[in-house]
Amino acid sequence: MVARGKHIPTVASTRLAGELRAQRDAAGLSQEAVAEEMGWAESKLYRIENDKSRVLQRDVKRLLKLYGTGTKQVDAIIELARRASEPDWWHQYSSAIPDYFQVYVVLEASASHVHGYESELVPGIMQTERYARAIISTTSTAEPDDEIDDMVKLRTSREVRLKERNPLQVWFVLNEAVIRRVVGGPEVMREQIEHLIQFARLRNVTLQVLPFKSGEHGAMSGSFYLLKFPAAGDPDKVYVEQHLGGLYTQKTHDVEWYSLRFDHLRARALGPAETIAMLRAVAAELT
Repeated sequence: MVARGKHIPTVASTRLAGELRAQRDAAGLSQEAVAEEMGWAESKLYRIENDKSRVLQRDVKRLLKLYGTGTKQVDAIIELARRASEPDWWHQYSSAIPDYFQVYVVLEASASHVHGYESELVPGIMQTERYARAIISTTSTAEPDDEIDDMVKLRTSREVRLKERNPLQVWFVLNEAVIRRVVGGPEVMREQIEHLIQFARLRNVTLQVLPFKSGEHGAMSGSFYLLKFPAAGDPDKVYVEQHLGGLYTQKTHDVEWYSLRFDHLRARALGPAETIAMLRAVAAELT
């Protein structure tokens, strides 16, 4: 159960935070100046602009008045503020999701494109139920059965974004270890490989395997994801998962660095057709 008063990000609240930040920048005001005018601690404005706390509609109106925002924009942003408090589909599983990963789920739900490199695991958005359960069972923490069920349902439910009318565009490079490591036993792994083949046939999905024979490469330190968004003012972001949390950045230099690494990886990986052929061969070996 979610703690009372705890702020859980939503797609709308993330967009709202970005809009408020953009409006302040357009007005040429510092966080310090705005906080002083509003009678707030500067930390409160920081949390609002980074979607770390809920903001009341009346405060949104006061901020937009201070920024001199145009009437049409005000109406659109107020509507965002209204929707920001409405729970997203995944909130029913929020008690089983670490806070740091709730941010990623929101970003993925609002992104138009996700490019990523995975060194060990099938990307969560493409995991089967049995594969996901086998992965989650490796945790050293004894989780209640209902929380494990919620973790599994969250992972398998995310794939809906790949089959929507306006689907998420994804391009994943998978280290060969991802498809060679037999997770959950041969039957579970074969099912997972066949699941990947089905996704690889979708127009909005590009899968490539980086074979062992390609040797050393620039992402041997681990997995990462690049997320792009439809709104012009919403900058690209990078997510790097770590053992005890996740790192997010939208700094231009960092995004460019990871984008270049991704370009190098996909240039050295097998092409999409060759990847499907390898996936079929691996599935056959598991029969």
